[in-house]
Amino acid sequence: MSNYNTMGSNLKRGILRFSEKISKGLSHPDFKFVSQMLYGLLSSQSCHLSKIGRALDESIKLKKTIERLSRNLSEFTEGTRLFENYIRKVKGVVNDKSILVVDSGDIIKPCSTKLECLGAVRDGSTGEMGNGYHMLGVTALMPEQKAPIGVYSRVYSTAEEGFVSADDETLKALRFLRKHFKRSNIRAFDRGYDANIYCVRGIEPRHLP
Repeated sequence: MSNYNTMGSNLKRGILRFSEKISKGLSHPDFKFVSQMLYGLLSSQSCHLSKIGRALDESIKLKKTIERLSRNLSEFTEGTRLFENYIRKVKGVVNDKSILVVDSGDIIKPCSTKLECLGAVRDGSTGEMGNGYHMLGVTALMPEQKAPIGVYSRVYSTAEEGFVSADDETLKALRFLRKHFKRSNIRAFDRGYDANIYCVRGIEPRHLP
């Protein structure tokens, strides 16, 4: 049991240190919220607020914890600053040998009917169509690291206002990579990205502005 307690304490300290680095410029309540969410997500291995709340193991009713987390999520406005702090930290780890892997995915919500902007999505696991959202992510692979590090992530819907196309979402990600990472970092795609719009000159898509 003592080993589990030690592991839990080390996890909390590590998350606290990481939260401090990516929360620079945030208020103390926002910092506390970020650190609690990170711990709850990692400890519970779930994005459900009920499971995150249980992982926090507070001395109040679970319902109150969930209500607070839900309220903080709806009121949190520092997402951009939080991500910028995170990218600054990640850029200190990524080197010239790092490979940036671009990949798409999906989130299927078969039981949801009232979530905003639900759109038609092909389930990559079953091949069937369903309601949900599209995902686009970029991870950095480095010889020195055992696990990839996420550098870009976006969930989007074909039904949301302002949506143009999946190709446009990918080009946004590539512009982000060009802004924050070196040209020497190879961009890797699977065969799903073989459209003419991704024809390259060197390592950059020719249609990028």
